[in-house]
Amino acid sequence: MSTETLDVASLRQRISEGEWQARVKLAQAYHLAARLRWTDHIYTHFSLRVPGDQPLFLINAFGQTFDEISAETLVKIDIDGNIIDDPTGLGINHAGFVIHSAIHRARPDAHAVLHTHTAAGIGVSAQRNGLLMISQHSTRFHHRLGYHDYEGIALDLDEQQRIVADLGDLNALILRNHGLLTCGGSIEEAFYNLYYLERACQAQLAAQSGGADLIILPDEVSEKAAQAFDNSIRNHKYQLHWDAYIRQLNRNAL
Repeated sequence: MSTETLDVASLRQRISEGEWQARVKLAQAYHLAARLRWTDHIYTHFSLRVPGDQPLFLINAFGQTFDEISAETLVKIDIDGNIIDDPTGLGINHAGFVIHSAIHRARPDAHAVLHTHTAAGIGVSAQRNGLLMISQHSTRFHHRLGYHDYEGIALDLDEQQRIVADLGDLNALILRNHGLLTCGGSIEEAFYNLYYLERACQAQLAAQSGGADLIILPDEVSEKAAQAFDNSIRNHKYQLHWDAYIRQLNRNAL
């Protein structure tokens, strides 16, 4: 990979309006994740495809915390990991490239890919039975969630084919003994999916901590709820969820 350090002040003059808007939204997603405590210091990554014909995407510079990231400091790379724009000069996390480029290459519909190492996500990822249908939040993923076995830190390109195969055409993946991953046709949709998956994991650990027998929802009930969530996605209800979060972000910035 080659790195070209750019003048941050000149970046906006070099890029399209579509890319600038993508940068703004991705930076907002990072800031929201920081506020929600979905971070693992500098070690996880969100990515978003750059609008246009070329398979380029934006990802965080390796070394910045989520609350430090701005539209200007995001790194633009191609599908092979070549750095196109890196205003920070920090480069990227190679594991982030391995995971995100695999999905962006195989799934042109997955414009946004979000990956976290939250305590709740890791906790459920370490459970043999994975996500249990014990909450309304978990039903969002009834038969709509993949699992990828842990192979060590994701540094080998060979692992990409297995990540892609385990995700398939789904928009949510539990990386066993590792964390969570969601994607979507927009940053808004991917964030909505991550919100529900994270909340489902939090609810599961909370329910298990009480030690009582858990009520596992019947398949037909879980599927009925999942279809209602599917309908919300088709009707872009995730936009309401995102817009409300951005209003909170903007109010707190005043």
